[in-house]
Amino acid sequence: MATEIERKFLVDKRKFHALKYLSVEKIIQGYLAHNPTVRVRLTDNGGFLTVKSSTKGITRQEFEYEIPIEDAEQLLKLCGRDVLKKYRRKVEYRGHIWEIDFFAGRHAGLILAEVELKSADERVELPEWITQEVSGDKRYYNSNLVRSNWGN
Repeated sequence: MATEIERKFLVDKRKFHALKYLSVEKIIQGYLAHNPTVRVRLTDNGGFLTVKSSTKGITRQEFEYEIPIEDAEQLLKLCGRDVLKKYRRKVEYRGHIWEIDFFAGRHAGLILAEVELKSADERVELPEWITQEVSGDKRYYNSNLVRSNWGN
C-alpha cells in the first residue's frame, strides 16, 4: 500500500526567497471524482492518474500511475471546471524537500508549501516564509480548491 504523509502550509511571498530551486514545473490537474479522489495531472514530465483515499490526520493512501500525455489531455477535458493550474518549485530546506505551489487562474495569489514526511510524528524545521499550517484545513485540499474561487 502506498502512503502519503504530508504537512501543508501557507506561504508569505514577501519572505519567500529560495536561493536555488531544485526544479520548476508547470502543472495542470483535474478531478474526475472526489471520494475517493481521482486526479489526472499533466506536467512538464508527463501524464499521471492518481487515486487518493480520505485523509486521516496528515496521512492517506495514494496510488499514482504514469499515463500517456494524450490520455491525460483527454481526461482533463472530462474534468470541466474542476481543473487547477499551478507552478511548482521544489526547494531543499534543512534536510527536507519542500514543494511550493504558486497557483494561477482563478486561484492566482495563493501559494501553498507541502513537505512529505516518513512518519506522522517526524519533526520538520519550518522556513521563515511559512505563515500558517493548513494541513487539516479542508479548504486548502486541492480537490476542494478546484470547486472554489479562492480569494474572490
